[in-house]
Amino acid sequence: MLSRVWGIHLSIYRSVCLSFCLLCVAVLLLLLIYCLQPTHIHQWMLGLQMCWQTFWHLYIQYQLYWLQETPDSRLLLAISALMLMTQRVSSLSLDLQEGTVTSPFQNSSQDLSILIPFLSYSLNFPALLGGPLCSFNTFVQSVRQMSVTPPLASYLRRLTSKLLQVLVLVWIKYPLKELLKSITFRVNSPCVCQNIIWIWILSLLLKMNYYAHWKVSECVNNAAGIGFHGYSHSGKKSWDGFSDGSPWVTEALSRPSAFACQWNRTTAVWLRRMVFKRSNRSPLFMTFLFSAWWHGLHPGQILAFSSGPSPCVQGDYKIHHFLHPMLTSKWRKWLYVCLNWAFTQLTISCVVVCVELQSLESVKLLWSSYIAVLPLLSVLIIIIL
Repeated sequence: MLSRVWGIHLSIYRSVCLSFCLLCVAVLLLLLIYCLQPTHIHQWMLGLQMCWQTFWHLYIQYQLYWLQETPDSRLLLAISALMLMTQRVSSLSLDLQEGTVTSPFQNSSQDLSILIPFLSYSLNFPALLGGPLCSFNTFVQSVRQMSVTPPLASYLRRLTSKLLQVLVLVWIKYPLKELLKSITFRVNSPCVCQNIIWIWILSLLLKMNYYAHWKVSECVNNAAGIGFHGYSHSGKKSWDGFSDGSPWVTEALSRPSAFACQWNRTTAVWLRRMVFKRSNRSPLFMTFLFSAWWHGLHPGQILAFSSGPSPCVQGDYKIHHFLHPMLTSKWRKWLYVCLNWAFTQLTISCVVVCVELQSLESVKLLWSSYIAVLPLLSVLIIIIL
């Protein structure tokens, strides 16, 4: 009985500590807004937040690789929320620096109650569950809109449609699992195509998890009244302004560069704004390297982001510029689209498996299937063209 009570107290203590790691970020944001000029907030906010997030990521790696322990699921959930909070507070600090959001103390006001919208934005619970990222101004407008139009009253039909999409995405996972069981993966197998197909199906299964999670997050935020995107041409309300992308559109893309822009769309926009537009040298490489840092710096993630997407996207730009004038007939265009779609699917499979499995074992798994040769083709295209 005593051990059970002690276990309950320990569980409550851990939950409070994990909540405290998120609350620290919100308090830090308010202190920086109160103490610093808007032009200096962003560099301090992004730097301190990334250091705080990296500390927890390294702690997880310490548990995984040094202690050989499985991290607490609550810790992993808290770190996921911390990563999403990094997006929100850094986006807001850049808004303050660029002047798109007015500093609350610009008129020498000392009323601390004006910081409540900033606190609400950073600790918005539905967004911390899984995103997507929205700007501070969009969040404030959505909250104001809720007082005029109840969210569920105008969104119930569309919410039902999106929930059905979630069920479809979850259902697709079952035949993919059965396919994985039916195909045997063998290291250094002479049957190259069999291993490549196995890796591709595994990546599809992992991507279905992402798509379903993003769609559920979109539904939760829309049900809370966030995501109103104006009115369509027919006069109906549109609730598609707060999304990480459509799985059906993303999977049909035939170019790695387009896939990189549509995959986790709000995060891609955030990375483009934080790093790509602000880097003077090798902006594409620096963007994916920062993405590896933000994701957790696991070995597989570092290798995947530093050597996979960047050459694939650069190679896609070069080969499209080189071959586009030659696509003079329909059959050539269709052949180019089909081959490029297959190349996109297989190269993205390398990145997804490496990022999701995280360890060096996933890298060995890819190399044993020869699918990792495809990103090297992008490097050769860059060198040749």
